[in-house]
Amino acid sequence: MNRVNGIAELRAQVAAWKRAAERVALVPTMGNLHAGHIRLVEEARRHADRTVASIFVNPMQFGPNEDFASYPRTLEADAGKLAAAGLDLLFAPPVEAIYPHGHLGMTTVSVPTITGHLCGSARPGHFDGVSTVVTKLFNLVQPDLALFGEKDWQQLQVIRRMVRDLDVPIEIIGVPTVREADGLAMSSRNGYLSAAERALAPTLYTVLDAAAARIRAGERNYAAITEAANATLLDAGFTPDYFEVRRADDLLPAGPADHDLRLLAAARLGRARLIDNLGVTL
Repeated sequence: MNRVNGIAELRAQVAAWKRAAERVALVPTMGNLHAGHIRLVEEARRHADRTVASIFVNPMQFGPNEDFASYPRTLEADAGKLAAAGLDLLFAPPVEAIYPHGHLGMTTVSVPTITGHLCGSARPGHFDGVSTVVTKLFNLVQPDLALFGEKDWQQLQVIRRMVRDLDVPIEIIGVPTVREADGLAMSSRNGYLSAAERALAPTLYTVLDAAAARIRAGERNYAAITEAANATLLDAGFTPDYFEVRRADDLLPAGPADHDLRLLAAARLGRARLIDNLGVTL
């Protein structure tokens, strides 16, 4: 595995692959990697001749009271995992390489139709930061395809809409959520959980699964389903941000005539903000 920090080295390597007519895949990450990230790399290798992963903790997608300063940075351990997974190129730039003039007041990319609710309401400006840095990575790497985990379902839909609206010639592939044995979605922020909180955390998936079962059984009172789910989470010790039944593609509230649904939840447990989702096809 080759590892570069600078843009010139990155572009030179990708250009050589392009001259050889090799198909290039990109896996953007913020590091502190777990098995879910490695699954993205494995899928990338199935779809492309060459694979690039980026590790960049993006200050633009963190709010003023969020965990940018304390976000786990484990670059050397991450590099070892990526090398073992067969990655071709790791791009691990410093902040000044991505934002040489600072990120405040710079040009941004916004996808307003999908980002005004759910995590967009709880984290104002977050998705502008995500779509902007992903656009920059797309411009730097110019991959043929990029892979994102389905755990961040709203983020995945934001990227898909951005690529569609801006005619970006990159295929976006969503990779199913990788879970622990007890159902908890793998996340870099799970490390914030205490032992007691970690034992409780799978309840979020359990509640999602129970709500999905009610819908598959024929129930269509989505307001009652979400109310019950939020009450269960509160009783269990979570502080829910939201629990919603939405249309899977545009994330608008689901109605009786909709068939492709996504149940999405976010809840705080101690220092950790956990997100998860499940798809239901009727």
